[in-house]
Amino acid sequence: MPGIKDRVAVVGMGCTKFGELWDKSDQDLMVESCHEALADAGIDLKEIQAAWLGIQGAETGCSGCRLARALKTDYIPITRVENYCATGIEAFRGGAYAVAAGIYDIVLACGAEKLKDTGATGLTQMGGEPQFGSWVWAPVVAPARFALAATRYFHVYGLTPEEGKRMLAMIAVKNHHNGSLNPRAHFQREITIEQAMNAPMIAWPLGLYDCCGVSDGSAAAIITRPDIARRIKDDYIVVKALGISAGAGTQGVMADDYDFIHIDEIVKSGRMAYEEAGITDPRKEVDIAEVHDCFTITEVLISEDLGFTPRGKYKEDIEAGTFNLGGEVAINADGGLKCFGHPIGASGLRMLFESYLQLRGQAGPRQLKNPRIGVAQNYGGQPGGGISGMAIVGARD
Repeated sequence: MPGIKDRVAVVGMGCTKFGELWDKSDQDLMVESCHEALADAGIDLKEIQAAWLGIQGAETGCSGCRLARALKTDYIPITRVENYCATGIEAFRGGAYAVAAGIYDIVLACGAEKLKDTGATGLTQMGGEPQFGSWVWAPVVAPARFALAATRYFHVYGLTPEEGKRMLAMIAVKNHHNGSLNPRAHFQREITIEQAMNAPMIAWPLGLYDCCGVSDGSAAAIITRPDIARRIKDDYIVVKALGISAGAGTQGVMADDYDFIHIDEIVKSGRMAYEEAGITDPRKEVDIAEVHDCFTITEVLISEDLGFTPRGKYKEDIEAGTFNLGGEVAINADGGLKCFGHPIGASGLRMLFESYLQLRGQAGPRQLKNPRIGVAQNYGGQPGGGISGMAIVGARD
């Protein structure tokens, strides 16, 4: 299988500020991110031959027309996609594959979500099918589900409650520090270990600062072939790999032997993307990783599932500064979901936007020293019935 490695380039990206954007509709946000991407690429909207829109929570019957109306496109094909929290990466993936296949020369991928006006407090719990004898019901909301993962992780790896909560607090402090350097983040204030550990409890051991917020936002990318990219600008980035892993189970139920300290879909999406990109040692070869830190414990599990740290060793690495700006692998250098919140359709493209800035030396006070490879990873649903999206991008050679 030839794969997509080095066959697709990103020549422009845009990203709104994320937050409680009461005065803007989702279409306003699409206009903002897409026109920033077009301006960044230096091209006109009329040069876009097709587009993909990732949006999860729009009204029933939503289609690509939502983006067409926002941008006033001239009847070009627009596909609306939805794939849980991997929706943004799914939109990017659709556009990238179409370009790699030679169907189009220049396309647009946009992810957007307007959650605050809806009163949404996060993804809703979806039903399951109890007829599967080897599955058990898991009718719990997301904070409780990931709290189970946290307590299990503490138990398996011998952490006391104090040690475990302190490890999680260090993640919140790290990501809030990064977010304080990012004017597009929803939350831009640093916090202390003590604040994180003593915050109001949401689902023990996860406190307020262990949970990402609910936000509005949009991000967009202009995708083309490298030969065209070279004519457009010098500092484009290239796609090294894309991967989506869909759990074979049924949403709302969970395997009765699940261990709570790994997520198969994330492991498998990582393997398929690393193989396509030719990455054999992620810790040494990846410079920046934006991972789906919907909760602090999720960053722990994902970092181990993707090979940035050995199983059970996340605590040692975060204490050593391994995942800080300037560490071996900068994890959630832009502040992550922890500081951006999670407007579902936008998050994957927002993650790619950070790698786009970093690989071109334009991340301002967050800028890493000569990064070459960036990863964006989203996870939605629950083990056995979830979706993990993975994108790997690289600086131009």
